[in-house]
Amino acid sequence: MTDHDARLHRLLGGEPLAWLVRRARDRLEAGRPLTGTATLPAATPEQRRAAERLTGRAARSGASLSVSLAEVDRILRDSGAAPGGLAEAVTRLTGPLRDRHQEREDLAAAWRDAFAPLDAVLDGRAELAPWRGWLDATGVVRRLAPDVGQAQVLLAQVAAVIRRLPSSGVPLGRLAAECCGEAHALDDGRPAGTLAVSAARALAGLPFAAEGSADSRRAAWAAVGVHLDELSSLVLCLGLPGDRRTPLGRVLASCREAGQPAVLTLRQLRCHTEPLSTGPVSASPVRICENPVVVASAADELGAHCRPLVCVGGQPSAAGWRLLELLALGGAEFGYHGDFDWGGVRIARTVRDRVTWRPWRYDRQAYEAAVTSADPLTPLARLTGEPSATPWDPGLAAAMRHRNVRVEEELTLDALLRDLVP
Repeated sequence: MTDHDARLHRLLGGEPLAWLVRRARDRLEAGRPLTGTATLPAATPEQRRAAERLTGRAARSGASLSVSLAEVDRILRDSGAAPGGLAEAVTRLTGPLRDRHQEREDLAAAWRDAFAPLDAVLDGRAELAPWRGWLDATGVVRRLAPDVGQAQVLLAQVAAVIRRLPSSGVPLGRLAAECCGEAHALDDGRPAGTLAVSAARALAGLPFAAEGSADSRRAAWAAVGVHLDELSSLVLCLGLPGDRRTPLGRVLASCREAGQPAVLTLRQLRCHTEPLSTGPVSASPVRICENPVVVASAADELGAHCRPLVCVGGQPSAAGWRLLELLALGGAEFGYHGDFDWGGVRIARTVRDRVTWRPWRYDRQAYEAAVTSADPLTPLARLTGEPSATPWDPGLAAAMRHRNVRVEEELTLDALLRDLVP
């Protein structure tokens, strides 16, 4: 240790003045000048005596202790202990300074780089813009992956998943293995699973911030064509003619003959590899409804004479998407009806993104008629949620905003059943 070092340690290097050195270092690393005073509340007698020895004068009375940084700088220069003043003393006592401003800039740049693969995938996908904003607003990514290196891996995995959505039907484990390198990476509770299922909700027009139950997560994945297994994903239908050649065709034919609904699994539909024809009733569109009560009522009223009917059951399952795909390949045309509420509209838009359909009593005229004919003794419930456009009939959304009441599909059953009569 040189004479300069020994003198510096005697003046400023002891533990009683370590607080003062730390304050000066914090200011330097923050890019602030060493001016003004540094104050220590509730200083000990030893700390007060050390400050008095440094400045050569008695400290003011009171519990706190204030030291002028400019005065300390002058003392260190004049004494020769630190010719460069307090800034030199700090680096000699505690080591090189960190450039915190540059560190913050570097960290911000690293986080931008981590998000870059995700942002590239989201470019041009307006339906995911609110979800992307939610990621920033909530800081959910940094909670799941506090380290930027971890976040880079996580976001690259999520980007790979989103690139594959919506899917025509893929098992969740396979999607996870192919996009994340691990079959369980998209499981409930895993970081990639948490972010990816929220993106799936956003794609399906669902509240993407919701935690949700196991059933809601299953429905969210199903809405974008991802299934957790082939047996739990189901779709309900009635009146599809089927055939006598294939296993699926025989199931449909027997159910139609009996006038009973068919509940089909994704496994049955995936094993059927040819287009699904609606047979001699192909001139009539396949009607799509949102709620199972329509199918149940049609089976009760019409039985084996019901026209082809498919129920998506809210957000379509992977089985539902597969059935619609097979019917479309077979040349079917579709008519769609759902609940007259904003959730129903979003479901309709999701289906419309995958298959072409014409409104089946699902336009402004039908909505106005349903509202007008409603029982005045049973007021209709108010609409809730975020309004959504109705591209097949822009007037429908305008009428719904004006009336501000919801009409559930069950209230239009009589009219729907009349359309299902051959």
